[in-house]
Amino acid sequence: MEYVSALVPPVVMAVFFTALIVTIVKSQGGANKAKEDAVVDAALVRAENTRQASGERDRNADA
Repeated sequence: MEYVSALVPPVVMAVFFTALIVTIVKSQGGANKAKEDAVVDAALVRAENTRQASGERDRNADA
């Protein structure tokens, strides 16, 4: 019976890990994909604009 108690934790972890991967894969795409992509694109544009603005301030401060 020791082999059963030795195998249960890895089997349980494997089942939960598989369920997690399946959930992640299923949640990709779908109806909200365009909205999520738009949020990420907006954040990237905002970060780029902030970086450019700080670069311009640095150039103006050096002049």
